[in-house]
Amino acid sequence: MRVSDKNFNTYEEFEEKRQQSDEILEYIDGIIYMSPSPSITHQRIASFLHGELHQVLKNSSCEVFSAPTDVLFEQNENDHNKNKRVVPDLFVACHSENFTENEYIGAPDFIIEILSPSNKSHDFVRKLNLYMEYGVKEYWIVDPMEKRIMMYSLDENGEVQFDLVSENEKASSRLFKDFTIETENLFGD
Repeated sequence: MRVSDKNFNTYEEFEEKRQQSDEILEYIDGIIYMSPSPSITHQRIASFLHGELHQVLKNSSCEVFSAPTDVLFEQNENDHNKNKRVVPDLFVACHSENFTENEYIGAPDFIIEILSPSNKSHDFVRKLNLYMEYGVKEYWIVDPMEKRIMMYSLDENGEVQFDLVSENEKASSRLFKDFTIETENLFGD
């Protein structure tokens, strides 16, 4: 999943590689990552979730976006390693002023990543830490292999809350109360 042999790449080196490549590249803590090609199962789940979120959000100021839409987390005062750029499978943004022509700048309100065998640690560790650090209000990790959803959210005190939803259960967003998914519809045989 790592693109560069170097242990550390500057953001400028990442941008140069990104301009020269058609691959989906991400940059976190000086490391350049390439997203694997999604499986058909991955795409079915992403399409289903996108459609469901779109229906829930259609009369609100929030919008759902799917990969390959970039999210740029800009450097904060405690971060000596410049910007971070990711390409979530799905994200919901409620602040239209954060969009440029090609990216969303800042923390989306809600992010969903769908696991593939090759990206588990990337989504479970790197992205979870990044998203919570930058204030993503809700983050779902959908695991089609285990047929479960790990749901992380920040409460009003900034503490991380966790819910695990298994097969044949309902997953309900804490942020968007009308967004509820029956896992049997998501992971159907």
